[in-house]
Amino acid sequence: MYNIVTLQKKGQNLPDLSLIMLGAGSSSRFKMSVKKQWLRIQTTPLWLYVTKSLSENYNFKKVVIVSSKDEIEYMKLHTDEYEFIKGGHSRQESLKNALLKIESEYVLVSDIARVDIPKDMLDRIIKAKGDADIVVPYLSVHDTTVYENETLDREKIKLIQTPQLSKTKVLKKALNQTKIFTDDSSAIKSIDGSIKYIKGDKRANKLTTLEDLELLYTFEAPVSDSFVGFGFDVHPFCKDKDMFLAGVKIEDNRGFKAHSDGDVAIHALIDAILGGIGAGDIGELFPDSDERFKNIDSKKLLKEVVEFTKKVGYEIMNCDLTILAQSPKLSPYKSKMRFKLASLLEIEPIKVNIKATTTEKLGFIGREEGVGVNAIVTLKYINWKKI
Repeated sequence: MYNIVTLQKKGQNLPDLSLIMLGAGSSSRFKMSVKKQWLRIQTTPLWLYVTKSLSENYNFKKVVIVSSKDEIEYMKLHTDEYEFIKGGHSRQESLKNALLKIESEYVLVSDIARVDIPKDMLDRIIKAKGDADIVVPYLSVHDTTVYENETLDREKIKLIQTPQLSKTKVLKKALNQTKIFTDDSSAIKSIDGSIKYIKGDKRANKLTTLEDLELLYTFEAPVSDSFVGFGFDVHPFCKDKDMFLAGVKIEDNRGFKAHSDGDVAIHALIDAILGGIGAGDIGELFPDSDERFKNIDSKKLLKEVVEFTKKVGYEIMNCDLTILAQSPKLSPYKSKMRFKLASLLEIEPIKVNIKATTTEKLGFIGREEGVGVNAIVTLKYINWKKI
């Protein structure tokens, strides 16, 4: 097992071969809050770990990673070595998007969920790149196989794997059809392209369901580090608007001036969560120039951030908020705030702490012109080895 931090590009130069890594899927069959692409090997997300392991011994002309649209900007924060592109509604559409970036004569296409591709298997694929329009690894079937009550000749059955290596022009032509194909070789076969099958490897099986986590058992678990995020926000009062703090309606004749409902406590909390996972700030995610967020309930924004946080592999451990307000008096609401935020964060109420204080009539808060909130959140990686 190599250390991801020390990986350097080395080995033979391949100016006529590019690599596409497909990772825009929803992981719907994986049945975990974290997407399989974001499982951590120590500190490294799986999509990055697999991409680096494939390119360890080869200097590809270009490496393109296909991501879902809501994760692509976050992926870009992890590395500047590769090019990223948004995926489509299907594997085929995602691949077509990526191929627009490929100019090399050959292209190697793999799935990020194919977590352990042995070097000797990859060597065999690359060595055969000029032998056909596409080179396809496969596994033989050793058990008796039945289809619709008919026993099949298992010697003629092949279980197809990735990566598959294609002539770029041929693959682009093959995918330029309305018919949907489940892999590259099926598309190339449909236009009578030539196929070379080579032996694959059981180690290159695909991570699809929870049971497949055994494919990762030889990999190192996520580190047990804690991550801390800090958030601060402030909003002035305004008339003719309901006041919400920490998801709770406050009885007052004022609200907060803001593009959304102005829940300053939730806004600070969102910033703290985003800070903890290194994902920027609330203004980048929910800009006040976007009409979709005008007067929006901030609880909806927090739910979206919590879902994203889990999806990219983090678990929220606890949070601590300090609300600075000369008025209104918040003591009657603190318990409701605790339970409301615990529900939204999907953690136990005892892990949410709410403090309220004044500024002793100092500053704009002391003059009762608005409210400020500090928020601190701790997080950790979701440990797939304990599932």
